[in-house]
Amino acid sequence: MRRALLPAAALAAALALAGCGSGTDSGSASGSSKAALSVSGPYMPQPVSADMAAGFLTISNKGGAKDELTSVTSDVAGQVTMHSTVGGAMEEKTAFAIPAHGQLVFKSGGNHLMFEKLKRKPEQGQKVTLRLTFAKSGALTVEMPVKSATYHPSTGH
Repeated sequence: MRRALLPAAALAAALALAGCGSGTDSGSASGSSKAALSVSGPYMPQPVSADMAAGFLTISNKGGAKDELTSVTSDVAGQVTMHSTVGGAMEEKTAFAIPAHGQLVFKSGGNHLMFEKLKRKPEQGQKVTLRLTFAKSGALTVEMPVKSATYHPSTGH
């Protein structure tokens, strides 16, 4: 009898935790056929150029279905492009996959966002608003803080 209770208790705890999350969640973690997206660690190093900046963040998917980041827009830029860097070569991408129960990481030296045609130069201490659009989950709005040009987060991105 005790053996049967442990898996049931573990399942109940997992289901209770699945309902927890930040205000940037989209979808439902309890529905295994949907993506459940959230964003963590967004930041923009203060740009050294007046017309271009980079941005970094992590998109987590706790759901049972994959999704795809299809576009990014911002109040501060004429356009935001998505890039991957592999072997030192940067390549613009039109979309990035976010696997079920996985992450998409944008970090210095890897995948990253480029804010082009800046409408104003973001300064340290300000926040930039982003709209991330996904193929299945719709859009998420994210506030991205502007950090010092030399900022290196403890999370590694």
